[in-house]
Amino acid sequence: MDTGDWRTQLQPEYRQRMVNKIMETLKRHLPFSGPEGLQELKKIALRFEEKIFTTATSQSDYLRKISLKMLTMETKSQNTMSNSLPPNSANNGRSPPDTGLDGQLGRMVI
Repeated sequence: MDTGDWRTQLQPEYRQRMVNKIMETLKRHLPFSGPEGLQELKKIALRFEEKIFTTATSQSDYLRKISLKMLTMETKSQNTMSNSLPPNSANNGRSPPDTGLDGQLGRMVI
């Protein structure tokens, strides 16, 4: 069977739903401001989905790769939050780790 067959059977609406789910995850974990920031998150979500769609060997591989990346993002975000120390504690005034958009972009690419 040709490995490209699964792609032709995947409806565009399904892919759009996946992009929307990726967007929801990005909005929860990456800072953005205004319409420009939201548009940038959408571009990231679209590029990410397209890359996974292109490289996946099957629909289950496509779903697995997207799910794994979203789970990794959720986990890293939770770890960052649990590792943050309240003011005047043992962090000696050091800044918390950079969790800005630029810091996350490199980790979004598989």
